[in-house]
Amino acid sequence: MMFAPNTTALVHLGGSVYVRFSLLALSSIFFLVDPFAALPTFLAVTAGQDSAKRVRTARKASLTAFVILSAFALAGTYIFRIFGISLPAFEISGGIILLLIGLDMLEAKRSPTQEVSDETAAAATKDDAGIVPMGIPMLAGPGAITSVMVLVGQAHQSEGYWQMAAIFSAIAITAAICYLVLGSATRVASALGETGIRILIRVMGLLLVALAVQYFVNGLADLGVLTRPGIG
Repeated sequence: MMFAPNTTALVHLGGSVYVRFSLLALSSIFFLVDPFAALPTFLAVTAGQDSAKRVRTARKASLTAFVILSAFALAGTYIFRIFGISLPAFEISGGIILLLIGLDMLEAKRSPTQEVSDETAAAATKDDAGIVPMGIPMLAGPGAITSVMVLVGQAHQSEGYWQMAAIFSAIAITAAICYLVLGSATRVASALGETGIRILIRVMGLLLVALAVQYFVNGLADLGVLTRPGIG
């Protein structure tokens, strides 16, 4: 007797995998871009600007981050091929970079890979700092770029075109939140307060450290050193 496959179970499994990857993409990209940690720098850079100009700067910074991260998402596979980099190698190196950034965030401070004091001081004297340094590297820094490329590598490895759609959606959502947060920087900073921002950064840092370790474990599992743990 022939038994029909359990379509409901298959749909549920596919949906579960889609949701998990989408949440992974959104959380890893958002935590690394982290517009809340960029608030103090943004306020310092835009000091003296009226609200309309500050909103324009926020829009330009968010758009720059979207373009940069999307470009690396599109070119990620070709970069792997050109330089002969394997996905496990990038997962391990990316995990180390994310770990360093996450440890800095646990101390409620921006990592030097995302922000350099000299760049912040120079930006304060510019008429328009929305692209550099606010857009890159403060929002779209090395950590966010690395995370996008690892996600793209995983998507192409499993031939999941829906995963690429999830990555681009995560980039777009993150850029939109950046615009909303930075565009209302004064109100957001007042509502959260310095203590609230520090707590938020530390929580994101903790989650980022966990993501970094997971990237590292995935890289070792792909090399056959470890067995990839299952997710219940």
